[in-house]
Amino acid sequence: MNLKNILLISSLLILTNCASITSDNNQPISIVVKDEKDKTLEDVKCTVVNDKGAWEVKAPGFVNILRSAEDISVTCKKTGYPDGLAKAISRARGGMWGNIVFGGGIGAIIDHNRGTGYAYSDQMTVIMGKTTLYDRESGPAPKASQ
Repeated sequence: MNLKNILLISSLLILTNCASITSDNNQPISIVVKDEKDKTLEDVKCTVVNDKGAWEVKAPGFVNILRSAEDISVTCKKTGYPDGLAKAISRARGGMWGNIVFGGGIGAIIDHNRGTGYAYSDQMTVIMGKTTLYDRESGPAPKASQ
């Protein structure tokens, strides 16, 4: 093996390792559920879903999900209330752009495939009987619709 091949393989290994330090695959999300009068509800069963899996959480509470380039949807159910729905948009994190600039794209491809290059809103309030959209780029206020 010549020096050029050794340098190429070493460079690829270093760039691959850069992708793995951006973050891990998990993201904790706080979920709170309220009724239409803004009263916090207890003991609400919520399901969080993206292309990496589905997770159950009893709200209010935290759920640890796998990051993904795909959005997440949250469905909350409680007897006596219409279902509450929420969606959180997946957005690229700063480390993803660093991988493109410094890693020549290899790190970004790895982060994309693993989901580590993306994040969701850290906190979501689901309002029973409504659909709420969360986009961490728009700030903390959700966009709600009926």
